[in-house]
Amino acid sequence: MSTEHTLSLSVQYASDAKTLPTRSQLRRWVKIALEQDVQIALRIVDELEGRALNLGYRHKDYATNVLTFVYDDNEPLYGDIVICAPVVAREAREQGKELLAHYAHLTLHAVLHLQGYDHERKRDATRMEARETALMLKLRYPAPYLIS
Repeated sequence: MSTEHTLSLSVQYASDAKTLPTRSQLRRWVKIALEQDVQIALRIVDELEGRALNLGYRHKDYATNVLTFVYDDNEPLYGDIVICAPVVAREAREQGKELLAHYAHLTLHAVLHLQGYDHERKRDATRMEARETALMLKLRYPAPYLIS
């Protein structure tokens, strides 16, 4: 769980959103979640592109907050992360979260997915959420999941 892994990160901005995380913020968030060497292209998109990607790859006709694509699961791990800015902003407002904290959480979530974490089964979801929460707290952001 070291941050000493090699990271090759390409950031692409394809969104008109007024408030977006900086390259250095994205790099910091990705690095803290690394458990292996990775090469990542991280693209922030608007709703039209996010919806098209979700429809094309997941057959769901709506824009989702984040998509993760793994192309090679050998080291270095190679994949893409796509974050949909309007969805992130809407969710942050609806959930009463600070916008950059929500971006940080979704970036961590995607990097963990890239490294094999999943949340389809309860046990796996518990493990992934615990890791996300620990990383968010390490970054000095609030825990992303409400405990009821």
